[in-house]
Amino acid sequence: MPEHNPLWPVLADVALEAADAAAEVHLRHLHRVRMAEASAKGHHDYVSAVDLEAQEAALAILQKHRPGDRIMAEEDTGPGNTDPGTALAHSAGTPPSSTPLWVVDPLDGTRNFLHGHPAFCASVGVVVDGFPVAGAVVVPVSGERFVAWKGGGAWRNGEPIQVSTCTDLSRGLVATGFPFKRPEEIPTYLEALGRMLRASGGVRREGAAALDLCRLAQGVFDAFWEDRLEPWDVAAGLAILSEAGGCWSGKAGPDGPHPHRILEGGPIRAASSPAILRALHTALDDHAG
Repeated sequence: MPEHNPLWPVLADVALEAADAAAEVHLRHLHRVRMAEASAKGHHDYVSAVDLEAQEAALAILQKHRPGDRIMAEEDTGPGNTDPGTALAHSAGTPPSSTPLWVVDPLDGTRNFLHGHPAFCASVGVVVDGFPVAGAVVVPVSGERFVAWKGGGAWRNGEPIQVSTCTDLSRGLVATGFPFKRPEEIPTYLEALGRMLRASGGVRREGAAALDLCRLAQGVFDAFWEDRLEPWDVAAGLAILSEAGGCWSGKAGPDGPHPHRILEGGPIRAASSPAILRALHTALDDHAG
């Protein structure tokens, strides 16, 4: 994992400015753009003009302050933006670059936004050598601004945040995400959901992974899991969670020999402590349970 660097807080400030710019676009169009105006990217996966405008606003900030850095943004693979497929192959095959990679989700929770549900946000993370070193998440409806950088702690509206002190998963509140893009995976997910409902104190689904990770970082949730996530879904949230004292892994387990690099995408399991993370893995993987 990259060592502390005086550049990290500088990058965090830029991430927050970029997320603020995207969130301003959300508010300008809230309740004015609805589902009928969105385009389908895939099964139950939508993009709207707001996603694209918010991304343009965020990238303008990044290109202003960090023109030499790389960018991976959800809705665009145009000039100056690292193609996601190329980035995934690179991270899996060779060591990721030490040049900062900006991983941008301009509107996490597009369906929520289009329906007027308040659980949506802008997410801007910074990845170096395959690990998140800074990030910002802005929730426009509530006015919450989360930001963190490696070695600098995690902050919500200028106040430090920490994960919960829960030590027992059976008393914990767990967040999750549904496999809405792949209906063939629903039966497997429902089995895991049933195990988690029995093992935990409750399960919630808000529909925005970046926001779920921030709620975990501030102690609202005690754990989180989702089996199919992209780098832009989690880059900022994992930076914030880590600095708030939380931990995370891929599906292989919390004690696996290889660190989970977020540019690979895939499953994320996260918790307020290593003990809760182990309990989360046990509950999800106990098929006999």
